[in-house]
Amino acid sequence: MDKKLLDILVCPICKGPLVYLKDKQELVCKADRLAFPIRDDIPVMLEDEARTLAPDEEIK
Repeated sequence: MDKKLLDILVCPICKGPLVYLKDKQELVCKADRLAFPIRDDIPVMLEDEARTLAPDEEIK
């Protein structure tokens, strides 16, 4: 994932910061508890494509 791209991407819903989870290939919004997938190095920033984080799922 390109560092410059990570610096400018925000959550499409709340415009908050995202956490990059390299091992899961996801960008996570802690505020909305959504994980946006990264497919072929392209972030899919659509609410319909995001998965809701489980209540016990912790993001560091």
